[in-house]
Amino acid sequence: MKNQRHSAIKDLLVKTSVTNQDELRRKLAGKGIHVTQATLSRDIREMKLMKGPSGYALPNNGGDEDDDLPMLGDVLQNFGLEVRQAQNLLVVLTTTGGAQPVAAGMDYEEWDEVVGTIAGDNTVLIICADARKAEILKNRIEAYIA
Repeated sequence: MKNQRHSAIKDLLVKTSVTNQDELRRKLAGKGIHVTQATLSRDIREMKLMKGPSGYALPNNGGDEDDDLPMLGDVLQNFGLEVRQAQNLLVVLTTTGGAQPVAAGMDYEEWDEVVGTIAGDNTVLIICADARKAEILKNRIEAYIA
């Protein structure tokens, strides 16, 4: 079922634009594929879909190579606006629709300071192990955003 769902998502993205998860969920339902938001989020992450100003897109126009994904520094420069620290938590403010690619970039980068990320539309919550690691990561992110 997962392979069918991934194929249907790829087919939709090649043929039409999809601006958000709810629209993608509705289009899949129109094809007889009913999914929860959690499953769809997992599919987006597994398929390494990127979200830009015009909506979701396949990495490398449908390719599967990790090397062709944008570098995290590029993603932060393009979408990142500001980073704020609250103890061991960081909040990265992004352009509208920019949170997903920033969080995905963080997840793929596998930096030691990052325990996990949660992305909204224009905000990414980054959870660090402690305040010291959060400060180190904050400084690194600010260098990319500046």
